[in-house]
Amino acid sequence: MRRYVVALVVFVAIAAACSGGGDDASGPTSTDVPVTLVDRQLSGGTGTVFNDSSDAFAQGIPTLTRIERRAFAVGNSFFNENWVTAPASTDGRDGLGPLLNAQSCSSCHFKDGRGEPPVDADDPTRGLLLRLSIPGPDGDPIPLGNYGNQLQDRSNLDVPAEGTIVITTTEIPGAFADGTPFSLLSPTYSIADLAYGPVPDDIMISPRVAPAVFGSGLLEAISADTILDASDPGDSDGDGISGRPNMLPTADGGTVLGRFGWKANAPTVEAQTADAFLGDVGITSSLHPDQNCTEAQAECLAAVTGGDPELDDNKLQRVTFYTRTLAVPARRDVGDPITDEGEALVTQLGCASCHTPTVETGESEIEALADQTIHPYTDLLLHDMGDGLADDRPDFDASGTEWKTPPLWGIGMVETVNGHTRFLHDGRARNLTEAILWHGGEGVAAQAAFVALPVDQRDALIAFLESL
Repeated sequence: MRRYVVALVVFVAIAAACSGGGDDASGPTSTDVPVTLVDRQLSGGTGTVFNDSSDAFAQGIPTLTRIERRAFAVGNSFFNENWVTAPASTDGRDGLGPLLNAQSCSSCHFKDGRGEPPVDADDPTRGLLLRLSIPGPDGDPIPLGNYGNQLQDRSNLDVPAEGTIVITTTEIPGAFADGTPFSLLSPTYSIADLAYGPVPDDIMISPRVAPAVFGSGLLEAISADTILDASDPGDSDGDGISGRPNMLPTADGGTVLGRFGWKANAPTVEAQTADAFLGDVGITSSLHPDQNCTEAQAECLAAVTGGDPELDDNKLQRVTFYTRTLAVPARRDVGDPITDEGEALVTQLGCASCHTPTVETGESEIEALADQTIHPYTDLLLHDMGDGLADDRPDFDASGTEWKTPPLWGIGMVETVNGHTRFLHDGRARNLTEAILWHGGEGVAAQAAFVALPVDQRDALIAFLESL
């Protein structure tokens, strides 16, 4: 019976991809999937699509109902189309800015994928932003009085943009145990062209590239108990890994588990979506009804708005639904001896201690997300990654050296979809090898084990990651 059910699941996923698994769906790469390899291919359970084109991240979950597919299409439109300044004839899509980083969600999450840092000062690429703060009375970050908590480097006409991101890099040379050399680029961030006065010397700047958004609904459907049960804040088992949750305060004085964002500082897809609309696009919602202007920004405060709020609850729900129901691309090259060797190395080197390969989702109001066996390669917990990756900026329970384990599913498709191979929270790693080499803190043992591998095993590990 098990073999029949699995085969049926694959047939449904492939059939949906052939008939338009997403609004921009293209055909699958293979219709001959051996049943014995199916479970390893279905990274998102039945929320998997067999698509290795440049639209691989933009597909809807194949098992959505017809009504859900309509909601997905509407959300897709609001995610991808540019917002415009108010007043405008398109009053359903006006209200852009006055201060902003991008004109649409897809400006940063191009094709629902991963952003990258600018290549040079004239590079118009959207996808990197700077969180800003200063230490508060208890060391917790508080927004800058004249700039707020995020640098907006773009603006509407007649409103000065806040400033310009400046990145300088220092090369760090190194070598693998077999003598093969490598180098890493260590970035430093500052702000030029400040429009609203100087920033204090104790400013805390945290760079963040836009992560891929597919599979978000499946991660949201993992029960909080499952995530919390995997935490080990005191490293009670002595394995050197002490993942812990970022517990966020709620309006009623309680706490809720954070699971989205580079430091797990958003509890739900809806919260993350509303945060991004305000901070990145300058669009208000019922969750964030006030414009992101400070008292020092007179032109911003005087600007015409696109409504109160500019994004009504129906549109917010549609964009949230779209993001929640984006499917996960299937694993490729499953069963190849090289990727099998690399998969075994993930466990042997200790990578799987944080990048948990397999987890079950729980209940969900969207049936397609419930009770799925998925392979995201994340525990959604915070881990100390060492001084090399530190931003020295706390974020709720997260310290200045802690980051949430990012999911690895789809990571091998980033170059195909987004045209680059930049990884980690600020895109400093120019490829997957560099991403591993940057691991410190709780990841230093796995990093050292990787450095000690012979070249053929290093290649096998990278080949496995590229198959995800």
